Order: sequence, then structure tokens, then C-alpha cells
Amino acid sequence: MRLNQATDYAFRAVLYLARLEPGTLAEAQAIATHEEIPMRFLLKIMRSLVQAGIVKSYRGASGGFALARPAREITLLDVVEGVEGPVTINRCLLDPGYCNRHGAPGCPVHLALGSIQDTLRRELAHYNFADLAGQG
Repeated sequence: MRLNQATDYAFRAVLYLARLEPGTLAEAQAIATHEEIPMRFLLKIMRSLVQAGIVKSYRGASGGFALARPAREITLLDVVEGVEGPVTINRCLLDPGYCNRHGAPGCPVHLALGSIQDTLRRELAHYNFADLAGQG
């Protein structure tokens, strides 16, 4: 499994917001400049994060972005799934019907990959942005 560039940028944008005082708005240009994220790409990523309930967007002259909930309640898993969708290391774990041998859920490979996927999800959920920002 490899996380895409958008997810890496999303981690950086959320971490940037997590380091601000709660309730502080950050302009997209400030995030893009500080985190070295192309502005167009950042805006696309922020839309995904808003839809996932991780970030709030505020319009207007004094608008910007802020975390939608406390940094302690936002995990790496939240951001990955907000940008890329569910963490699934094999398509048969998403839908057993994808197995052309109809082996799931009794297939030993399916069971092993399911265990690995559970561990990965648990580890991603373990890390929250307050801790990553040094506030924990």
C-alpha cells in the first residue's frame, strides 16, 4: 500500500491547522506557502477534508480554514480515509465478491490480509494531530 501525494499534502495541511490556536482561521495561501503545496492542489484537498468533516471552510474577506473538531479527535486514519477512501489493502477485503475463487472469508490469504489491514487501521487511528503537533 502506498499513500498518494494528496494524502501527504493533507497530513501537512491538517498539521498546520492543528498548530494554530483553536478557532484561528488560516488562509489557503498561507497554508500553501508554508507547507509548499501547490495552491490548486491544496484547494482540492481541502474540499475533501471539508467533506470528511475534518476541516471547516469559512468564506468571505476574513475567511479561511480551521479544524472542524479538536486536533486530539483527528487521526491519521481520518485524513487517509478523507482523501483516499477506506483503507483496504486488497479488494477482497472491501467486497468478498471480488475474489474470483470465491474463497473469502475462509481463504487463509484473506484472513492474513484482514489481520494486517486491521493492524494498519489501528496504528493509523492511534496517532492524533494534537500529539503530532506537540500539544499532547
